[in-house]
Amino acid sequence: EERCEWLVHGMLQQKVQALIKSLPQRPRSRLVPLPESAARLSEILNVPEAFGKGSLIDALHKLCKEATSVDIKRTDFKLDMLQAHLFMNYRVVDEHGRQLAQGRSLAAIKAELGGQARGAFAALAQMSSVASQPENLEQKRQVAGIESAQSAIKSVASSASTSSAPSSTATFDADARYTDWSFGELPELLEIRRKLGRDVQTLIGFPALIDQTDSVSIEVFDEPGVAAQKHQAGLRRLVALQIKDALKYLEKNIPDLQKMGIAYLPLGTSEELKTQILELAIDKAFLQEPLPTTAEEFKQRVADGRGRLTLICNEVARLASSILTEYQTALRKIKDSKNAPEAVADCTAQLQRLIPKRFLSTTPYVRLQHFARYLKAITLRLDKYRADPARDALRMKELRPEEQRFLRLLAERKGVLDERLEDLRWLFEELRVSFFAQELRTPQPVSIKRIQKSFEQLAL
Repeated sequence: EERCEWLVHGMLQQKVQALIKSLPQRPRSRLVPLPESAARLSEILNVPEAFGKGSLIDALHKLCKEATSVDIKRTDFKLDMLQAHLFMNYRVVDEHGRQLAQGRSLAAIKAELGGQARGAFAALAQMSSVASQPENLEQKRQVAGIESAQSAIKSVASSASTSSAPSSTATFDADARYTDWSFGELPELLEIRRKLGRDVQTLIGFPALIDQTDSVSIEVFDEPGVAAQKHQAGLRRLVALQIKDALKYLEKNIPDLQKMGIAYLPLGTSEELKTQILELAIDKAFLQEPLPTTAEEFKQRVADGRGRLTLICNEVARLASSILTEYQTALRKIKDSKNAPEAVADCTAQLQRLIPKRFLSTTPYVRLQHFARYLKAITLRLDKYRADPARDALRMKELRPEEQRFLRLLAERKGVLDERLEDLRWLFEELRVSFFAQELRTPQPVSIKRIQKSFEQLAL
């Protein structure tokens, strides 16, 4: 998916110019004239060593920060402002060449066909063999030891034991459980081939560590996003098994845990909140990208993270405390606002979307940092309601159709969010701040028109 962000060499400059044009005014002004900056940046990106490697947005983000000396955030690039032809057009065909789906949103196509694909992959894995040598694959270095990993892929599908393999390669099976990194190098992907008539189709499997509570196991998935999510949890468990003493200390010394637990009561127990805080702290202390792929890298990551774990855990606890303080305030305000039924119903729904039971675990950290402001905006809105209920009703009339449109789109895609849909989801929160608590300010301009333009891009 990241490779598709780059389009083709001949379109890169046009896409880079559109992306830097979408930046906020301050960094954008330092890149004027934009066509010249786009040409210069594209020249750096449009070489074999750089083109198609990783995410285009990440690569451009780094170059723009260096060029402007401004603290640009990745989310400052507004993908919803780009024209449709600057996104790859995907077409999915079956083995007979019949078109199954087409569109510019890979997430939407995955939502439509993902279940079929996973079923087909699982059936194939049961009778597949892994190619002895990868061909025409950029990640050749990541597939080192494919031949010896053949038995591993088969065992994941059939629960059979792996055959012996050299110690430098992955030697794991589906039934094995690990409490440390004793399974050799974990490749980022595995190559599987199947015959289609006279042709050979190459499929890629993605190995992932799976959290088994007291250990981890290894499975292979057809979908990198699913594998990445599982692998993160598995890696977190493997780290936790190495730092048991440190975690025992932190469990007893999380700042204000009792106070936070009281605010969290409508959602769950203090123990569940503590678990989320520790999980997030482990992720930030040990599991920043790029993730370890060998025993040596993992051991070094654990050693490096130990010294900062307590500091990071305290930082996460402070953020959680500020969010839960505003959450409790918003809950009380909703309960006390008896003469604003429509506004209260809307605020209640917003609160449930923002703060589900596992909000610390399911929300990107960069977004969590805005939650206190979003929650404060709910309280301010209800404070203002009595003075001007007509204004609140007018804003709701503008907002509701667009939010319902978003929820319908989300339902159509079975809850699968691609990057543009994710950005749109948070754009609605910023719009609510702009509508109902303007004094809290938003990081970027936001309006109904901007929301509608985002929908137009998603529909293409």
